[in-house]
Amino acid sequence: METARIQTVLRLPPELMERVKRVARKEKRSFNSYVERILDRAVGPVFPTLPPKFQVSKEIRDLRRFECKEPTTDALEADPKLACLWEKYGNV
Repeated sequence: METARIQTVLRLPPELMERVKRVARKEKRSFNSYVERILDRAVGPVFPTLPPKFQVSKEIRDLRRFECKEPTTDALEADPKLACLWEKYGNV
């Protein structure tokens, strides 16, 4: 299912535009797809917010008894979602 897109204007110096187009072609992507991917990575993952009275199930609460080993620096750099979760919940 395609999500709705908002059209926008982006002003770039011609040299930068050509470099971005070149890299996008190399990755077999359209200019738009490439820029969208870069921007998405730059601003980080989006996590849904839970309503204030959200009830966590017993199964999820029971997971607290499991220990979680600290991920390696390489793993955190390779996975921005893991890095975000570890930063937010890893030291609990």
